[in-house]
Amino acid sequence: MRSIGDIAVSQLYWTLAAGFGSNTNILEINSINSILVLGVLFYFGKGVCASRILINLLENRKRAILSTIRDAEERYREATDKLKQARTRLQQAKVKADEIRVNGLTQMEKEKRDLVNAADEDSRKLEDSKNFTIRFEEQRAIEQVRQQVSRIASERALESLNSRLDGELHLRMIDYHIGLLRAMENTAD
Repeated sequence: MRSIGDIAVSQLYWTLAAGFGSNTNILEINSINSILVLGVLFYFGKGVCASRILINLLENRKRAILSTIRDAEERYREATDKLKQARTRLQQAKVKADEIRVNGLTQMEKEKRDLVNAADEDSRKLEDSKNFTIRFEEQRAIEQVRQQVSRIASERALESLNSRLDGELHLRMIDYHIGLLRAMENTAD
């Protein structure tokens, strides 16, 4: 049966025989390194001390690897939690953006309706003002025509009275009005 030292020397021989090159397979390199270290320890140590050192080295290596794995898993959990939080914030931001967009569209529609209503109200007020101005000018024109008609009618009536009124008719009119004034005076007492 071959010893570990023989295996290590054999492995070293084959590694050297294959040539010096770059080996990128980490598992293979780690196993080669481990075999070499074990072989050297057993070959030179040959005993309890060597195996105790080897066991301590392997235990330290095991603890280091487990610690690294735990750290990696913890960082993975933290990264996963942060990713979930980021996705939640992204979803909330999308919802908020949709709300802002909908509110903006709603506000825009409301302002559009308000502007249309204000324009309609202004148009109605202008129409009312125009109609009021037209009626006012109509009334003023009617009043002017009325005054002219009244003046003309008064002038014609006066001409007619002057042409028909002679002295005797004039005296009878004065007597008639004096009689009316006396009758009013008697009823007032």
